[in-house]
Amino acid sequence: MKLLIVTQVIDTEHPILGFFHRWIEEFAKHCEQVHVICLQAGTYSLPANVTVHSLGKESGRGRLAYVVRFYTLIWSLRHEYDQVFVHMNQIYVILGAAFWRATKKRVALWYAHGSIPLTLKIAEKLTNRIFTCSKESFRLNSDKVMVTGHGIDAEHFAPQVHIQKDLDLITVGRIASAKNLITLVDILAEVRKVYAVSLTIVGTAVTESDKAHEVKLRAHITTLGLAEQVHFLGRVSQRELPAVLNRAKIFVTTAQNGSLDKAMLEPMACGLPVVSMAPGSASLPLAAAQVDTATDFTQQILDVLKSKVFYRHDYVTYIQSEHSLQSLIPRIISLL
Repeated sequence: MKLLIVTQVIDTEHPILGFFHRWIEEFAKHCEQVHVICLQAGTYSLPANVTVHSLGKESGRGRLAYVVRFYTLIWSLRHEYDQVFVHMNQIYVILGAAFWRATKKRVALWYAHGSIPLTLKIAEKLTNRIFTCSKESFRLNSDKVMVTGHGIDAEHFAPQVHIQKDLDLITVGRIASAKNLITLVDILAEVRKVYAVSLTIVGTAVTESDKAHEVKLRAHITTLGLAEQVHFLGRVSQRELPAVLNRAKIFVTTAQNGSLDKAMLEPMACGLPVVSMAPGSASLPLAAAQVDTATDFTQQILDVLKSKVFYRHDYVTYIQSEHSLQSLIPRIISLL
């Protein structure tokens, strides 16, 4: 198979999309040739059968230049790919659909998000396949949808049993209103009435709206007198994240975005107990640790802390069988 992948960023150091570098490495194992068109390129090191083509955001090009280069590339490379895999950004399906249909290229879209924008409704009509990680992560009715599990690198995100558990509660993700971190801080205050624990937040504010939310969050933390108990670790690369996760006792999330977030699966792959209020994690085998209220959330944390069981081997085997990158990519290839 000769594959064209269209994605947003190729950069191992990117705080949100750095993981996709590993996806491309896995695709390269199963394809004769892989061309990647990305909006922005940074640091990467990929197999010899992979060629990266940036649309130029890193050099300051404008949107018109992106579009012109996109069409130039899909035309000039037309004899070097027979399948197209678009990752998350459905606008590229819309832009390329007419050309790809005319040249008989099959088009697949990966989409994992709770929102249903108009562009997604249009793209659904133009693709041959749609891949998603869970039923909560693609909410349009379509017979094109294939639920494949997420692509967690289970060789990289794995238990490190000799690391000291010197972090109590940990959460990972953008600092944004959808992550509902103010509620998480309120829960920390309740837990601390019984156990003197702290919360580590991994991630940064990206947009101006996120930055405004971070100011509000920090003010709330100060008001509750928790400035010494909430630690902002900032950006952590995909390379460093497994070691940080393995230092923690419990992964917690109060996020309200509707899709299954890989930020929950990576700690499970490391064996951490998870307590979640996120609707997107309803398909996971969390049992009572999938909660609806802050009161139940607090109780679940207290139960784990009381048990002193901070390793879940069943979570590790679940991720390996249902959500590993090593099983996802061959599954996608077989269905393309």
